[in-house]
Amino acid sequence: EKIIRALRGRICTLSQHKFASNVIERCVLLGSRQQRALVIQEVIQEIAFVDMMKDQFANYVVQRCIDMAEPSQRKALIYKIRPHLPTMKKYTYAKHLANKVQNFC
Repeated sequence: EKIIRALRGRICTLSQHKFASNVIERCVLLGSRQQRALVIQEVIQEIAFVDMMKDQFANYVVQRCIDMAEPSQRKALIYKIRPHLPTMKKYTYAKHLANKVQNFC
């Protein structure tokens, strides 16, 4: 609970750092449904979402969010990613995310 509160509002920025991204992934993996939903909702609403998809660390956070999201949030994530699929394959770090999204489609 304290960790989630400390991260709120900074998920995107922290996701782009090697060790902080690991903390965020663990929060998504091990947090309660409510805590997980808060983190995933912040990712969905993030203005720099496209940058997160291309980032070498943040793309793993987005992938973990897809894996752990409730169906409605997973649908929202995929809906937000889908328009970028053609260009994602050009980016080294976004390729894995693109493949994951295509597997869900």
